[in-house]
Amino acid sequence: MTKPQTAPSNNATRVSSMFLVIIFVAVAAALILLTTSIYLFNQGEAEIENATYFLLFGAALLAVSTYILVQTRRRMLKLKIEVAPVMTTIECRKCGTKTTREFQKGDYVFKELEKCEKCDDKKMITAIFREVTEKEKERPSPFLG
Repeated sequence: MTKPQTAPSNNATRVSSMFLVIIFVAVAAALILLTTSIYLFNQGEAEIENATYFLLFGAALLAVSTYILVQTRRRMLKLKIEVAPVMTTIECRKCGTKTTREFQKGDYVFKELEKCEKCDDKKMITAIFREVTEKEKERPSPFLG
């Protein structure tokens, strides 16, 4: 049995590495702002106002960058596409016995195969198709308005 096929990576399912670098720099900056605010709080009454600004800005930056990372990951999981298995139909020319199996490399329509178990005539590949699931049948066409 062959291993299941996976969807090829395309630009719709990839996240720009520059985007990720910017987000991680924002997280690092937020952590620096938070540690600076803690340091300023320990300095005493004179720095409490600055420490509060650093704390608020650092917390907001950390929250926004975390939210963007979570939403990006969620979007990536939604965009994953599973490729349906490709099947091959094999039919006996004489007795008409039909069997279906997974596609194997080298299969093509009208390829003659081993002998039939019932009548000893040669079997032939009569169809190669993609197995459609119920979920795909219910999905509306993007071309219909």
